[in-house]
Parts: sequence; structure tokens; C-alpha cells
Amino acid sequence: MLKIITEIEINKKMIDFFKLEKTMKKIFLTLATCAVFTFNANVFAGDASAGKAKAGMCSACHGANGISANPMWPNLKGQKAAYVSKQLKAFKSGARKDPMMAGIVAALSDADMDNLGAYFEGL
Repeated sequence: MLKIITEIEINKKMIDFFKLEKTMKKIFLTLATCAVFTFNANVFAGDASAGKAKAGMCSACHGANGISANPMWPNLKGQKAAYVSKQLKAFKSGARKDPMMAGIVAALSDADMDNLGAYFEGL
């Protein structure tokens, strides 16, 4: 037998299809967002405990708890690890100029800078 499909049935099937498509897009975007955040979290995975061991030299200007008593020097407490690491590397390369900071970062390795970033982010 030949079944006649009415316009209403066709519209219902199209609506079901578009609902499924919309749901799939949401699932894809959610998974993509999770992947991006997972990647970003691991890119600057410094060791906070190693950073704490190196942070003593920072406390003279930036405070023992990362809060500076002098408004000329920024607070480091709670700064993003990637930001702290990037700024330290900029001082070391000369892209950012400050004679005091240049002297301090000269002895730091890239891993030390990542570790300091992780430490101050975790305060």
C-alpha cells in the first residue's frame, strides 16, 4: 500500500530534525569549550610549591603575601599564572624595561617563571 504523507507530518519530521541538529550543535560547542579550557589550564602548569621557594626575592617589593605596600609595585596575589610568567619573561628578554626587575629575573629559568606564576595565582 502506498502511504500518503500529509504536509503536517512532513512539518513534524522537519521540526524533529532541526531540534536534533540544534542539540548536536550544543553538544559540540560544549565539548569544544571544555577542550579549550583543558588545553589552557595545562599550558602554564607551573609548580606552585617550587614557585613558593623562589618567591622570597619577590616579597621585598610585592609583599610576603603578594600584596604590595607600595602602589608603585603591582600586587601579584591572584594574578593569572600565564600573565605573571609572560611579564617575567618580557623583563628577562628586555621587551619590558625595568632595571630592578631585569636584575632579578636574570637568574630565573623559564620553569622558575612558570612556577612563580602558579604560586601567585594560587594565593
